[in-house]
Amino acid sequence: MFSFPDDYEQGWTLRNEIKKNGIGLHTGLQCQVIIKPTELPGFNFSFSGETNKIFSIDISQVRNTPLCTTIDLNGKEINTVEHLLAALIGSGLTHAHIEITGSEIPLLDGSAIGWVEEIEKVGMVNSTTSPKPRPELTSPIFVKKGESVIFALPSKDLKLIGLIDFPYKAIGQQMFSIELSPNNFVKEIAPARTFGFLDQLEELKKAGLIKGGALENALVCDGDSWLNPPLRFSNEPVRHKLLDLIGDLAFVGLPRAQIFVYKGSHALHTEFAASLEKVLT
Repeated sequence: MFSFPDDYEQGWTLRNEIKKNGIGLHTGLQCQVIIKPTELPGFNFSFSGETNKIFSIDISQVRNTPLCTTIDLNGKEINTVEHLLAALIGSGLTHAHIEITGSEIPLLDGSAIGWVEEIEKVGMVNSTTSPKPRPELTSPIFVKKGESVIFALPSKDLKLIGLIDFPYKAIGQQMFSIELSPNNFVKEIAPARTFGFLDQLEELKKAGLIKGGALENALVCDGDSWLNPPLRFSNEPVRHKLLDLIGDLAFVGLPRAQIFVYKGSHALHTEFAASLEKVLT
């Protein structure tokens, strides 16, 4: 029986390839992803029909996009990469080749668990090449954007502490902390779904966003309650915020650090990841 790695210290790739289809959150279009084993370290993208052009992900490729993480690969954009990247790096993979048809990663159910289940089906094997080095902090890192704050302290293990604060009674203030390991990620973070607010839906649709949004792929908050309960965790929103952070950290690797994030956002995560990358150079 397959089991996920105990930690993030070794190199791992898939035993066999994964193929998954689905709707993109923002485009509303069908898209397909094939994730293949590779000996090229890190997470590498290519487009169907151009499989010889391989792009290794880098924080400089990230474009600030509302509500998701978008990357620009030589003029071609891929939207909503964060849940897939979280599933890969969170479950312990260090080597993967992602071939995409379309311009967005399928949203699936709004969490990372669909990708994790596919990884579990095919299994993982040790890579024959070394993984990319993980960031090692020698001093604290602090990033602030408006009310949002993230800071990291040197640590031998990776601990995440997330705090959110929304004016909606159904969410309010939530905190969650976790000593991150592949098994803890799979159980405690991967099932947490993205969420949105009923009073913002029309505005987002007018802006050309969330064309593929539905009650099957996102939790929707209507102030005091949820339109599509039950929640998978009582604090599912803050856990999903940590899922997003893990996905955005895939651009530089999971640091050995204790990380606290208050009101996290993709823009905040990206700036933090850029600070972490300086530790690697």
